[in-house]
Amino acid sequence: MKRILPHLATIFLAITTSAQFLDKEVPAYHPLPPAKGEKLTPIASGAQLDQMNLEYDFQRRAYEAAAKVPRVLHQLPCYCFCDRSAGHTSLHTCFEGDHGSHCSTCMQEAFYAYQMTKKGKTAKEIREGIMRGDYKTIDLRTMSGPLA
Repeated sequence: MKRILPHLATIFLAITTSAQFLDKEVPAYHPLPPAKGEKLTPIASGAQLDQMNLEYDFQRRAYEAAAKVPRVLHQLPCYCFCDRSAGHTSLHTCFEGDHGSHCSTCMQEAFYAYQMTKKGKTAKEIREGIMRGDYKTIDLRTMSGPLA
């Protein structure tokens, strides 16, 4: 029994401390589109973007992409976990102000959502792709110029 107890304690410790690496929690999102007639807070644009002093073209393009698919973004989680730190309720919230302009995760997810929407994917399919991490394939450096 004296030999088993230290082994059990080691196993217990390993299991409890490894839980932090298995964080499968999905950030906040809305599972359905906004209700008919419900107005979403607008995506930042124009003078708002000018005031953000954006350094790179892809930052502005991310907002343009987000503005083209706001109802989709409303239904997507944001894996920078800004729901925890900033109280965001979906990826859409990231682009209502300046948060999306300085967060590569938000921008990658917005470009991914825009591209997948253009390919005919549903918000649910796009959300599943984001949950798999497919947005990580987006190279922000190539996202300059007009949206395709």
